[in-house]
Amino acid sequence: MAAVPVPPLPLLASHAAVRAAASRVVSSSAKRGRLAGDHPAQVAALRRGDWVKLICGASFEDAADVRNLSLVYTLAGADASVVGAVNEGIDVAASIIPAVERPWVMISVNDDSRDLHFRKAEFVHVLEFDPEDCPPNCSKPCEKVCPADAISLESAMVGGELSQYDPSHVKSEGGVITERCYGCGRCLPVCPYDRIRAVSYIRDPTTTTELLRRNDVDAIEIHTTGKGTGMFNTLWNNLSESINSVKLVAVSLPDIGVSTVDFMNSIYEIMEPHLQGYNLWQLDGRPMSGDIGRGATRETISFAVHMASMSDGPPGFYQLAGGTNSHTIDSLKKAGLFQSMTFPGNLFLTFLFLFRHLGTAASEMTGSQQALIGGIAYGGYARKIIGRTLRKIPTQFGCVRIEDHPDYLLEALQEALSLVGPVKGYPTL
Repeated sequence: MAAVPVPPLPLLASHAAVRAAASRVVSSSAKRGRLAGDHPAQVAALRRGDWVKLICGASFEDAADVRNLSLVYTLAGADASVVGAVNEGIDVAASIIPAVERPWVMISVNDDSRDLHFRKAEFVHVLEFDPEDCPPNCSKPCEKVCPADAISLESAMVGGELSQYDPSHVKSEGGVITERCYGCGRCLPVCPYDRIRAVSYIRDPTTTTELLRRNDVDAIEIHTTGKGTGMFNTLWNNLSESINSVKLVAVSLPDIGVSTVDFMNSIYEIMEPHLQGYNLWQLDGRPMSGDIGRGATRETISFAVHMASMSDGPPGFYQLAGGTNSHTIDSLKKAGLFQSMTFPGNLFLTFLFLFRHLGTAASEMTGSQQALIGGIAYGGYARKIIGRTLRKIPTQFGCVRIEDHPDYLLEALQEALSLVGPVKGYPTL
């Protein structure tokens, strides 16, 4: 007999402060309204340039953290979320604020095993050396540098109690927590014994096709390395029968220099026959680095300037990723590209850009303009600022449901709003 699902706990009266903060977000969003025409709220956000996407990491699979992140960023007004276990978190957010806009749920897939987003760290087996057998005198720099707390090594005595410390009787237990590792690679160069390696993989197209046909998946993000169109073409053909089930197709790619636009146009030619919804280009500046600091955002800003200045790119929205953090908006403003519909200092380029991307005559542009940069995806930095709060919740509670701790939920929501608010233009809460 199938197990009867356990109903959620009733919401606590102390969620009042959370409701008050999130309700102001909903009210602010409603005032912005939707653009003219039959566009979903998410597409209206892309056209205005205030789209926000939460990235938990294509390889990040900690269901409890994914759930809590989705809950918090839904309340903060995110438009999309690239994770596998989001719907429970979204449902809880909706139970707190029924009027909250449900973000689109997006799944990720890659066409090339060399893509950095689709890999895991693991300890290498060498002769007698195994994942639980690091040298006892190792300072464990891998554990310190991991931004996801995905490496845990604890010393344990072997052979019972000893009268004095003996390194030969000390063994490290633990290793890589696979579901938390999202493949950033920072542990690889710091291991003094070269005992960590990256294991890459490709998402199974058959599994992806089945997910796309579900009614709780709204979009797909395809990662490509820009090293050729052959593998993308193969993947697209495998997915083509189910692609029309989604509202949005995003392609994430790096800046490959002068050939970037030609590559994008080739990709669009492959997609166009089966593309029925909206499409988006994720400009991936410096992958998985946003939590490092201010400088990490420079590459994605440079990529944005490059693409916004081009008049011959393919149709679709542009969204920033890779190195995005709390400094990204200021950097976009300095470049003159934050929610801008004109390229700084060049109206002719703007005219060509809009003509190409909107596919409309100049006489029809007035009510149909869109921002040159549609929005921002936040990944490592978004997880970092919420992770600080999640780690404060006492571990004796086991698998943490952040809504059971309203004070921490409010703190996490305020952190999320500090990131989402400047994009959305929320009033100070």
